[in-house]
Amino acid sequence: MVEGVHFDLRWGNLEGVGARSLAVNLSDIAAMGGRPIACVVNLAIREGISTSALDRIYAGLRTEARESSTDIVGGNVTRARELSITIALLGELGGAAMRRDMARPDDEIFVTGTLGEAALGWRLLAGEIKARGPVRTHLIDRFFRPPNRLLAGQRLAAIEPAPSAIDISDGLLQDLGHILERSRVGAIIDAASVPVSPAYRAVMGDDLIHALSGGEDYELLFCLRPGSRESELTRRLGVPVRRIGRITRRRRLEVIGSNAPDSTKRRGGWDQLRDLSRSND
Repeated sequence: MVEGVHFDLRWGNLEGVGARSLAVNLSDIAAMGGRPIACVVNLAIREGISTSALDRIYAGLRTEARESSTDIVGGNVTRARELSITIALLGELGGAAMRRDMARPDDEIFVTGTLGEAALGWRLLAGEIKARGPVRTHLIDRFFRPPNRLLAGQRLAAIEPAPSAIDISDGLLQDLGHILERSRVGAIIDAASVPVSPAYRAVMGDDLIHALSGGEDYELLFCLRPGSRESELTRRLGVPVRRIGRITRRRRLEVIGSNAPDSTKRRGGWDQLRDLSRSND
């Protein structure tokens, strides 16, 4: 996480910066159904950063580590032109890993939680949009404290056969595209089924662009054989689960529904696989 790219110290929540720096790594472990063990932290410090500011960042990091049963076992401190926090996290699996290349035609696509709030929180902090009161507080908190889906990931990985899964860091459509590329399949997403919160609706109304493409959610996206019910998965994983679409044989990603943003509507669907091949990600 790099100052000026992922966070701004003028936002004030230094504990949140520290907590988030570990939480985004924990999400990768959760997406494979693993358990975190230990991490090392590299801190690059620019001139003008006070000791008290660093103490607050580390306080947030330690809190997140304690809540996730992760040991901070070492690291490094160096001088740099901007403040950055780099974490290497190790985890282990109790059984089969959830992978990106395991989606099959007719699989149903699910997500945990709600989407788009963290992207709005970042835009509120950056001054790009406005909101007040509890809505503003909720969205900003959602940015600084991504959800911990470790237990949900472990329970999900226990399902046989293990589902294909990924965490949503770059946006629902972008990250689903990684599964489609690796599994050599396509998908149809029903925009009306994408879960968003009342706080999201208060700012964006029916516009789902940030829920589909905003990123920073760190929820789990996974694909299961047909027949799984949302209510059963919600009880099993301990978090809200929503079915949002299905895997298809045709290698295209299509977003359907009258409330799908224009940027995701293309003749014949949005060819995410083609777009990914043109990117450097």
